[in-house]
Amino acid sequence: MPDRRRSRRIFVHWLAPLILLTGSVFTAVQAQPNGLDANAIGRAAGIKATVKDHGVVRIGWSRDDVPVTVDGMPFPPAAGLGSWAAFKALPNGGVMVMGDSVVFEDEITPAMDAAFAHGLSVTGLHNHFVFDRPPVYYMHIGGHGQDAAELAKGMRAVWAAIKAVRAADPTPANEFSGRVPDKTGEFDIAALRAILGTKPSVNNGVVKFSFGREATMHGTTIGAAMGIATWAAFTGNAQYAVVDGDFAMTAEEVQPVMHALRKAGIHIVALHSHMLGGKPLYYFLHYWGKGDPEALARGVQAALDTQQ
Repeated sequence: MPDRRRSRRIFVHWLAPLILLTGSVFTAVQAQPNGLDANAIGRAAGIKATVKDHGVVRIGWSRDDVPVTVDGMPFPPAAGLGSWAAFKALPNGGVMVMGDSVVFEDEITPAMDAAFAHGLSVTGLHNHFVFDRPPVYYMHIGGHGQDAAELAKGMRAVWAAIKAVRAADPTPANEFSGRVPDKTGEFDIAALRAILGTKPSVNNGVVKFSFGREATMHGTTIGAAMGIATWAAFTGNAQYAVVDGDFAMTAEEVQPVMHALRKAGIHIVALHSHMLGGKPLYYFLHYWGKGDPEALARGVQAALDTQQ
């Protein structure tokens, strides 16, 4: 009997710490943030999802549908023609997505519109090569929300828009729709000035409006003369014209400006930085639109209004 009691005491002596340890491990496991469901993301995106380091779930596809040459060399898709999106859970709840989509010139606007329609942000648009045929662009996309599957549906819509363009015509287009304007240089400058609220310069039939901004860099103020400016140049005539230009934007202005331009039917053809440093830090958007010049001017003004 004494031996049984002694054995029981020894058992309890060793069991108690084990129970405490097990409880603490269980509590620690329960306290960990929930991981993302790769299968749910894959189903929503319509493409297989894989789990990477640090809980990142990634989807992607290769642009092998259009032959590309760079510097005269047939370019293998594995060398840099991959579209992808990566999802990561946020510490305080929700999820973020960021990615990069390969787009040819006629796919840029449909892909961007699909991103905006699904609550995603376009955070960059530029080239990665030169001497590429057809020209290849990269659209960087970001977003965050509470539901990873909804973000994945947004990426699926972006990629579906790209594929729809290629399904309609396997060869990328080399110009926007709409005719080429006759460059007479005859504009109703007073009407354009009334819309845009400033006096333009006129040079060789081009009517250009500029809107300077300021920043500080290297301890001094820089402005329009140093390249911190938004501008719009009209080429063509009073009935049909092209407008092109830059928008200088702080980070929080980028998406509102882009949405306003697209609402006006103006194409965004690049989004990137022009300089390093500066306070505030400016981003630059380049655009191209065709149509009635006064309608184009109202579109530019609508984008300017988002900055005021």
